[in-house]
Amino acid sequence: MDVQTIILSHARDGAALRERFFAASWSDLARAARVTAERLTRGGTVYLCGNGGSAADAQHIAGEFVNRFLCDRPALPALALTTDTSVLTAIGNDTSFDQVFSRQLEAFAKKDDILFAISTSGTSKNVLRALATAEERNLFTICLTGEGGTALDGKVDVLLAVPSRHTPLIQEVHLACEHLFCQLVDYFLFENVAALYEPLPGTR
Repeated sequence: MDVQTIILSHARDGAALRERFFAASWSDLARAARVTAERLTRGGTVYLCGNGGSAADAQHIAGEFVNRFLCDRPALPALALTTDTSVLTAIGNDTSFDQVFSRQLEAFAKKDDILFAISTSGTSKNVLRALATAEERNLFTICLTGEGGTALDGKVDVLLAVPSRHTPLIQEVHLACEHLFCQLVDYFLFENVAALYEPLPGTR
């Protein structure tokens, strides 16, 4: 296979996957953003977690919320649970790496908070434990994953599972989904507040 074929095949496969995912999941993404916006109006905070590239995504989203995305607006409370090295290494060393996110939720999570969890495989033990802790504390839970994470269906409030097992393409769709999530939260909070109280298209 030559270089041009590699590049164009990747581009075609990625475009097809992205279109298939959003066609099937747009209403779930819209619901995730709207409920997040509602909870932010009640004083909630968005907590984010993931490993490796997904940890970088968690920090990326937090930055978009605290600073700005596309429009100038007030800062929004969001915190990536991947950034405090002292906390992460203390928990990992003294207890278990499986608890590096859940332990932080035990410390900080409160009513009306949101957990946005990212796991390409859908099997990351520390992410699964964080989701379980979030459920115990009645947080609104959103999980971005791939085809391997469909076992989480019914265990989180919104499951956004990209129908692929090819990690690079899953993560590329995740980034598009994350950007749209940020844009939609801003839409509900600052561009069309009335939409917070209207039925979403395609739902009852």
